[in-house]
Amino acid sequence: MSKAHYTRSLVSELESSIRRAPSLIHIVAGARQTGKTTAAEQLAARWKGPVVRATADSPVPPGPEWVEVHWNRALERSRESPQKSALLILDEIQKVRGWSEMVKALWDEDRRRRSVRLLLLGSSALLVQKGLTESLAGRFFLHRCPHWSYPECRSAFGWDLNQWIFYGGYPGAARLIRDEPTWRQYIADSLIETAIARDVLALERIAKPALLRHLFGLACQYPAQIISFNKMLNSLQDAGNTVTLAHYLRLLESSFLVSGLEQASGKSRKRGTSPKIVVWNNALVSALSGYTFREARDNPSFWGRLVENAAGAHLLNHLPPPRYVTGYWRERNSEVDYVVTAGNKRIGIEVKSGRLGGMEGLGAFRKRFPAAKIYLIGPKGISLEDYFSADPMTLFNI
Repeated sequence: MSKAHYTRSLVSELESSIRRAPSLIHIVAGARQTGKTTAAEQLAARWKGPVVRATADSPVPPGPEWVEVHWNRALERSRESPQKSALLILDEIQKVRGWSEMVKALWDEDRRRRSVRLLLLGSSALLVQKGLTESLAGRFFLHRCPHWSYPECRSAFGWDLNQWIFYGGYPGAARLIRDEPTWRQYIADSLIETAIARDVLALERIAKPALLRHLFGLACQYPAQIISFNKMLNSLQDAGNTVTLAHYLRLLESSFLVSGLEQASGKSRKRGTSPKIVVWNNALVSALSGYTFREARDNPSFWGRLVENAAGAHLLNHLPPPRYVTGYWRERNSEVDYVVTAGNKRIGIEVKSGRLGGMEGLGAFRKRFPAAKIYLIGPKGISLEDYFSADPMTLFNI
């Protein structure tokens, strides 16, 4: 099955939500090349009324009048079909200057008729959330478009688990995996550079864009590893200080690329500790590693990092904040790969891709947090196949 014929569950979720009363502004946020636009197109094909679509993904950011122009187009189309609301889809909305204020004004003006149903798509969580909280409180519903899961890639492309762990699941790159040099170039040029240039660097004025790129490359060298800010400073030229690096990590996270997980301690995260690097899609790691798929499978150390990183990315993609907080735990010589906190619930997760061993961390974690639940992913625990096939909310009952 090709991606053109595969429909993610997001499409049905959007369709039922947009038709439901009371009417809200619907926002879809997620990384580039994860299918937001495709999902919107599939929704448009199902829509019974008129549809207007536009994208703001241009080198020069448009102003708020761009929103008004397309809103008026949708209003005009709705008048041609008075019994059916027009669906207005605006892509890369975070690129539009002053978008949230304009959307608020137009939405409130049309609050009685609701002749336009509005769907906004965005690739930057930070910019989208900023606009929502500043102007649109109480008027929107946020949908998340995560990176493609293993079951989705299995259904859409016929991949097995090892292929998904290595190639990561960007649907646009799936057809290229038989030509690995081309696949790596596509990931580097079309995904990484585009995401950094158009999303991360667009968030705000970046004093050291070269440093941000180098930080991303360094993160991809240390997937699922705890790396101190001092080590980062020693590895990067013109790195400035730890505050700058921590800030740049947060910007990369806001574009669904890299997270620096904080250490869990007591009832909260322990700020100021060394972050654990998790790359949101393994394709970014594999493409920059230089390993072929076969070489990666034959290297137990590298493959173990890929598996552990994929396990963390699986949590980040399916357990969104603020309801869920994903971190790690370490005290003295004891360590647990991932800790998920949800309200008064806490779970510790250890990931093993090969031989069973090094289980002392889970035991120490359980002593430190007697009420916590602990899970082993891999041999003698939840199989990798079952773990990556399940939604963590359901699997861990959180």
